[in-house]
Amino acid sequence: MKAILLKWNQISLVKRIFAGLAAGILLALIVPKASGIALLGTLFVSALKAVAPVLVLLLVMSAIANHQKGRRTNMKSILGLYGTSTFLAGLSAVAVSFLFPVSLSLAGATTEMTPPGGIVEVLKGLLFKVVDNPVNALMEANYIGILAWALLLGVALKGAGDHTKSMLTNGSDAVSQIVKWVIQLAPFGIMGLVFEAITVSGLASLLGYGKLLLVLVGCMLFIALVVNPLIVYVHLRRNPYPLVFSCLKESGLTAFFTRSSAANIPVNMRLCEKLGLDKDTYSVSIPLGATINMAGAAVTISVLTLAAVHTLGIHVDFGTALILSVLSAISAAGASGVAGGSLLLIPLACSLFGISNDIAMQVVGVGFIIGVIQDSCETALNSSSDVLFTATADYAKKRREEVLPILDTVSLD
Repeated sequence: MKAILLKWNQISLVKRIFAGLAAGILLALIVPKASGIALLGTLFVSALKAVAPVLVLLLVMSAIANHQKGRRTNMKSILGLYGTSTFLAGLSAVAVSFLFPVSLSLAGATTEMTPPGGIVEVLKGLLFKVVDNPVNALMEANYIGILAWALLLGVALKGAGDHTKSMLTNGSDAVSQIVKWVIQLAPFGIMGLVFEAITVSGLASLLGYGKLLLVLVGCMLFIALVVNPLIVYVHLRRNPYPLVFSCLKESGLTAFFTRSSAANIPVNMRLCEKLGLDKDTYSVSIPLGATINMAGAAVTISVLTLAAVHTLGIHVDFGTALILSVLSAISAAGASGVAGGSLLLIPLACSLFGISNDIAMQVVGVGFIIGVIQDSCETALNSSSDVLFTATADYAKKRREEVLPILDTVSLD
């Protein structure tokens, strides 16, 4: 048994994940009533969600407390990249929706969930998350509150003794090790998730929304394979696709199945370490990205809102379309990093066109129907780009540091 485990661990994680994917499909077709298999997926996602809040708290606290004065991080650059990508995603989605308009059958597609009433309510909700009780923030996986407390505690502990700082470092290292153990179970977890998706949700309900799915998924692929690589190229001036494909393969793949940016934080932390990025930066940028870097959510909000607009025959001029792009980007930043988190912001965007909340909630219902594919692709785009832009900022900084000393020696006569 030990020899089998050793040989299994020597296989790359990506190959093991594909093996789990294939096994999940086969088992769903052969033994669809074996509900115990689905339990593996639930346990895997639950384990990730359980460890992620503690990991974020300790990593950010440790990074801030141990940060050496005068040492620069890339947070401004990363935030700029996050914002640029999210806005361009919303703009691209608006353009694609006009090129390939989609109409919906809204009868019966309803949900009982309550959406935010406006952009002010979204921003107010974010502020309340910032001042949440730290224990409650950890229990509810409120990453805005966790980040706020981690930053405050990290700053407060900057003047602490070396022994205290060492304890923080050891604690974050211990939780990181637990994360590595959980990630090794990803193939079995994904097998359970795929099994459950096929046996419970199925794909038959998606057939009536094929065109909508093509527009959504096509737009997200355009962002992942064209827009984001262009952003990376502008900053690095080199072929961006090796980095893009690495992020999609190692981060996007697991995010596709977990359907949670928050649950994928440990995976992204591990990938950043593998890429040799600055821990002081990615320990903050990755959990922050899981909260505000939501290009996929901007696509979902824009496409489904304009689907409702086309269904109702509402005319949209260029100015309103541009405002929708900005609104979808801002709203996406307020979407929660859990499955289906972006759908509840659709009524907010629909209000821009005077669409009633009743109709908007029917559109949300359509979103839940196609969520098996839509939300998986959305999360894969969101989470993989967290690492992509963190790496871009880090590599761009190293590139500048290599070039600037050479420029200093050049005579300006």
